[in-house]
Amino acid sequence: MSDRLTRRHALATGLAVAGTALLPATVRAEGIQRRNTSSFSMQDWRDHFEDLGKASVVCDTTSRALHFWSGDGKDYRIYPTSVPLTEELTKRGYTEIVRKKVGPSWTPTPSQLERYPDWKPIPPGPENPLGTHAMYLSWPAYIIHGTHDTRKIGRRSSDGCIGLYNEKIAELYQLCPIGTQVRVI
Repeated sequence: MSDRLTRRHALATGLAVAGTALLPATVRAEGIQRRNTSSFSMQDWRDHFEDLGKASVVCDTTSRALHFWSGDGKDYRIYPTSVPLTEELTKRGYTEIVRKKVGPSWTPTPSQLERYPDWKPIPPGPENPLGTHAMYLSWPAYIIHGTHDTRKIGRRSSDGCIGLYNEKIAELYQLCPIGTQVRVI
């Protein structure tokens, strides 16, 4: 009988540990500094903004995570991201979301055309590097967008933009109104 309890206990413990790994990326907590196995560190919006405004976003290029807070402070979410390839391509500071587009088209920037003169604009679709949704920042050519290439998430892989899985950018797109304040750190 005790052998059965031991196996049950081991199974329950194993399931509990496995279940912990499956917790959603959405976190709702205030004022608590935690780390998960992905090395995302929770941020406190007060460290970045005077108030939450319409909504707030912090793009952490070190931990490769985007942090979102709703304007009322009740919703805090963390998303894994891709970040710029190099420090030279990384723009840091304060900006805001000025435009949003479902099914964006992509046009190479002047600096990309200098490096890759054969690059051409790409219409919406599976070949488009901006994925399914794009949120344009007040900085020219800097965008928070999706990607069809899921291998890029969690890596230094962009020319300056912040990339998310397509299903995550679709979720974030719905949460962020025009005027959402953004800080890239």
